[in-house]
Amino acid sequence: MVDEGSNPFELGVAPELFGLRRPEVEAPWYEFTLCAAAPRTRMHLGMFTLSDVADLSAADEAHTVLVPNRPDPEVRPCGPVLEAVGRAAARGARLVGFCTGAFTLAEAGVLEGRRATTHWRWAELFAARYPSVRLKPDVLFVDDGDVLTAAGSAAALDLGLHLISRDHGAEVANTVSRRLVFAAHRDGGQRQFVEQPVPVVRDASLAPVLDWVRPRLGAPLTVDALAARAAVSPATLHRRFRAELGTTPLAWLTGERVALACRMIERGEPSLDVVARESGLGTAANLRAQLRRRTGLSPSAYRRQFGTGGA
Repeated sequence: MVDEGSNPFELGVAPELFGLRRPEVEAPWYEFTLCAAAPRTRMHLGMFTLSDVADLSAADEAHTVLVPNRPDPEVRPCGPVLEAVGRAAARGARLVGFCTGAFTLAEAGVLEGRRATTHWRWAELFAARYPSVRLKPDVLFVDDGDVLTAAGSAAALDLGLHLISRDHGAEVANTVSRRLVFAAHRDGGQRQFVEQPVPVVRDASLAPVLDWVRPRLGAPLTVDALAARAAVSPATLHRRFRAELGTTPLAWLTGERVALACRMIERGEPSLDVVARESGLGTAANLRAQLRRRTGLSPSAYRRQFGTGGA
């Protein structure tokens, strides 16, 4: 959905992720439609006017509805948009808000008692206006099942890739990420604001040690080993991870190992012991626990949903 004054970036993320044809992906792709309340919809600051898109009735048939963001959260979304969001929620559609799209969801009444996030700049206003929403103001995105929210513009890409991973598996999400020339999406629990998002000196950043770790995930790596590779103390490494990635070394390492395990399962590796060992997760029991924690699925359920090598 697009509304008067929507931000072009968040609008552009949606068709880029879900609307373009993906010949490199074998699975059936999304059917994507733009819709709006008016035949002509003026974008933020009058950058351009969107025309010749479907009306809001298109949202009544959608499995997933991406709601409009509000560049100025003080401006209330138009009534027909809120009504369409309410209808989508009532029939069980999946609802997604990028950045200040959380305001649209909350204004439509679908976030009552639900977990959500929004851009850090507007978190205080959001919490005051919608006290019944369980706001998580310091994360990139929140997956609350059938309602998902992303914190800011770049986090919309992270949430979009997370949705693709939920729908099609980690391998397909990585394929789309490569097509976008975008780093593999960050975990939703990472912090919105980091002290040094773009390191001034690349050699002083974490990039070399991260590149060294990824081909060695099956090895018994520890935070101390990463620190030694980076030629810093474990405490300094921890500070750099927090500053550059908004997470801890152990959380990042576990996330990379789970992603590798997912790809191995998707490619048809039948033995959970082999997957656990080669991904560095150690045991099948730990693999099951980590996979369920990060995807909500058991290994067998993940294989049935995303595997290509048989159950």
